[in-house]
Amino acid sequence: MKDNGQDRPNGPDARSALEALEAAAKKSFWGYLGFELVTAGEGKAVIALSVRPEHLNMAGIVHGGVLASMLDNAMGLVAILACPGDGTVTTGLNVHYLHPSSEGRLTCEAALIHRSRRTLTLEARIADNNGELLAWGSGTFRRVIGL
Repeated sequence: MKDNGQDRPNGPDARSALEALEAAAKKSFWGYLGFELVTAGEGKAVIALSVRPEHLNMAGIVHGGVLASMLDNAMGLVAILACPGDGTVTTGLNVHYLHPSSEGRLTCEAALIHRSRRTLTLEARIADNNGELLAWGSGTFRRVIGL
């Protein structure tokens, strides 16, 4: 973890669950791309990515698929934390590419903006280390009980 424990769910059980979730994520596409958990709490999460050459497309900028994955993973983390004990799956993802980047550390902030019984709607934004907004996205996620 890269934070001091602020903005995380309260209590040792919640911290343990978040650490277990991060450990499991490192074995998945999350870890393959190199995402890092910065903070996570009630309805919000921040993840980061240090850009590597394999994140770039042939034009020399961060591939749109990497940015879309970052948005999806950050929002998905918030959805998972909002539905403890249930699975969640992405049912819709909208991405708006705003500015290119080719190096540095990218940060993605995601937030829950609406929730119904089975569906969650979130938004996220990715900025570079200069604060330039690179991409904005929204997503819908469905609770899948028993997944």
